Amino acid sequence: MGGTPESQLSIGEVARRSGASVPTLRFYEERALISADRTAGNQRRYPRHVLRRLAFIAAAQRVGLDLASIGALLSGLPAHRAPTRADWTRLARPWRSILDARIHELQSLRESLDGCIGCGCLSLRRCALFNPSDEAGSEGSGSRWLREAGAPSSAPVP
Repeated sequence: MGGTPESQLSIGEVARRSGASVPTLRFYEERALISADRTAGNQRRYPRHVLRRLAFIAAAQRVGLDLASIGALLSGLPAHRAPTRADWTRLARPWRSILDARIHELQSLRESLDGCIGCGCLSLRRCALFNPSDEAGSEGSGSRWLREAGAPSSAPVP
C-alpha cells in the first residue's frame, strides 16, 4: 500500500504528527477514511501520505462536513499515492457553497445577538424566534430557526 517499511509511520507517529488521537485514527480506519498495512506483529503502519488525508479530514470537519460526506469525498482519491493538487482542488470545490451558507448564517446571527440566541423559546416576546405554541418542538432538539437580519420578528426562517 504505502511504500517500504522504513517509509511508513507507526500509529503513534501519525498521531503525533497529525494531532489526531490514537483512538481517532483507529475510528477513522474502521470507517475506511484511512488505511494501514499490518506488520507481522499486527502493528499498524501508515504511508506518509495518510497525513494529507488526515489534514483533509480536519479541514472538512471545520467546514461542517460529517464523516459520511468526508468518506464519500475521500473514496475518490487514490489509495496508493499522495493526492495531487488537482485531486484536492476537485474535492474542495463543493465547499465554497457550504462556506458561503455558513458565513451568511453567522452574519445573520451576529446581527441579532443582542435580541436572541436562536433557542426557539416559548416566552421571550421580543425574540425573532418566539415559539409560543412550541411549533419547533416537533422538529427535534436544538435551535433551528435563524431570522434574517431585518426580517419581521414574527417570521422565523426554517
